[in-house]
Amino acid sequence: MSINILVVDDEKEIADLVELYLKNENYHVHKYYKAEDALTCIAEEKLDLAILDIMMPEIDGFELCRTIRETYHFPVIMLSAKGEEIDKITGLTLGADDYITKPFRPLELVARVKAQLRRFKTYNQQESEQNQTFLAFSGLVLDQNTRKCMLNEQSISLTPTEFSILWYLCVNRGRVVSSEEIFQAVWGEKYLNNNNTVMVHIRHLREKMNDSTEKPKYIKTVWGVGYTIEK
Repeated sequence: MSINILVVDDEKEIADLVELYLKNENYHVHKYYKAEDALTCIAEEKLDLAILDIMMPEIDGFELCRTIRETYHFPVIMLSAKGEEIDKITGLTLGADDYITKPFRPLELVARVKAQLRRFKTYNQQESEQNQTFLAFSGLVLDQNTRKCMLNEQSISLTPTEFSILWYLCVNRGRVVSSEEIFQAVWGEKYLNNNNTVMVHIRHLREKMNDSTEKPKYIKTVWGVGYTIEK
């Protein structure tokens, strides 16, 4: 089955370069230079991943990511020349799964794409007798097959990364897990000390779950150690 990847970047040279490297990996690429032109593709095609530039005229990458997350859960990688921390946090908060700053190495981007697709496939695979696929406790229900999350009988819309983090914390209930362990388990990559990606996703999870930072019912911070969901 062909893997469909959406690439949206108003810098033609970069969009063409990304397309070339992705096609070399036998991915089917839907390439656009304007976010407006990509909207129809998003609605009509079954996409597996999107790579979005941030700095685009009229509709920027942040707005496009927000639009995608209203309906879809496939991984989103933000690609931008803006390297400020606030821009990275904004992208992750809106539902992006990864963020790469220009200039970048094409092979690194390809590796990030493969990692996101691999993780997304892992958490969407059919039920296996060897793996637990359903968790329920304290009003929280997680179904790994459908990737649905229910809290007190109310549906919560989670991105693939948010679901993966919450699932990992729930599977390891009663144990404190570090940001490094979460990052390596979810992203499958080496953790860097200055990487606050996990913290941003945890904060966004708490917001969606209406979980207090000061007196959390679910995700608790053990300062200097990591995070835990108690049994």
